[in-house]
Amino acid sequence: MANLSIGIVGLPNVGKSTLFNAITKAGALAANYPFATIDKNVGVVTVPDERLEKLADVFAKGERRPPVVPTYVEFVDIAGLVKGAHRGEGLGNQFLGNIREVAAVAHVVRCFEDPNVVHVDGSVDPLRDAEIINTELALADLGTLERRLEKLERSARVSKEDAALVELLRPLVAHLESGEPARTFRTGNEEHDKLLRRVFKEYGLITAKPVVYVANVGEEDLPEGNAHVEKLRELAAREGAELVVISAKIEAELAELSDEEAREYLAELGLEQSGLDRLVLAGYRALDLITFLTAGEKEVRAWTVKRGTKAPQAAGTIHSDMERGFIRAEVIDWEKLVEAGGWAAAKEKGWVRTEGKDYVVQDGDVMLILFNV
Repeated sequence: MANLSIGIVGLPNVGKSTLFNAITKAGALAANYPFATIDKNVGVVTVPDERLEKLADVFAKGERRPPVVPTYVEFVDIAGLVKGAHRGEGLGNQFLGNIREVAAVAHVVRCFEDPNVVHVDGSVDPLRDAEIINTELALADLGTLERRLEKLERSARVSKEDAALVELLRPLVAHLESGEPARTFRTGNEEHDKLLRRVFKEYGLITAKPVVYVANVGEEDLPEGNAHVEKLRELAAREGAELVVISAKIEAELAELSDEEAREYLAELGLEQSGLDRLVLAGYRALDLITFLTAGEKEVRAWTVKRGTKAPQAAGTIHSDMERGFIRAEVIDWEKLVEAGGWAAAKEKGWVRTEGKDYVVQDGDVMLILFNV
């Protein structure tokens, strides 16, 4: 199963915990003072996917409708950060430990003016705030790399593998020292880039993780944002990062409403999707994930895999036996299955394909796995 955890980070009092409460309804303490979030809070939210309901309609028999099981994203609300966190100041050590465990980072940046909400640095400046967090993360990674390099330079005299690592890490350190995140570093060599990805994973480099910038605005600045958001949008574009404009306050209000009331409220605001839906989908894109589906009278279910995953490994997300004993997969695009009205009719039309072990799963594939163990 792909790692579906997204860490919510940001300076104190930027709206992190308000957002977390809204999207998970988990009740993390949200208070108007630094370090209101002391422990890591975790909440699981489902990924919005209208395909599931449409497929469930196909397999409904009278009053009996198959249950729908969406896939999910785990959100981790991580303690607020201050300058010097890489040296352990504030809750730095705890923050850095927690953030190393997540697959991607949702970086919440304050883009609203409100004299009643104290800013830790006294004024609203999204670029300064983003830079504080990014600098702390880069310094933490530099500390990790410099300690590794010290050991590797000694062992490089007798180990070709360690010598190759030293040659890779030195320019990476220079890249971080120039203020750039590890995720934008490229060697220009396919084999070296492969080794680089292994280094990112093994060393737990934080700035190698995909980032979604979350511009937290007031209701009046939805949906496009304001001048603060434009500055943040330029930064995200330079880094090749996703950006989502939300109002944590509005999300908190939506969380208290029924589904129907929430839809009506969104329509009043001129929004098609909630901030949560847009954040989850941006996280999905940042992690390069896709969804394949299984569908029948018993259940309609979504499964998450990395883009480029082959059929046996996708089957393994359902059950390890399916990967081990994989024979073949019957595959159809979800829209074709809905149009046909079920598996039998789709097979009659010749729309169901038989795919083998080398088939690369596509987003929206409905799969029936044949296996033998």
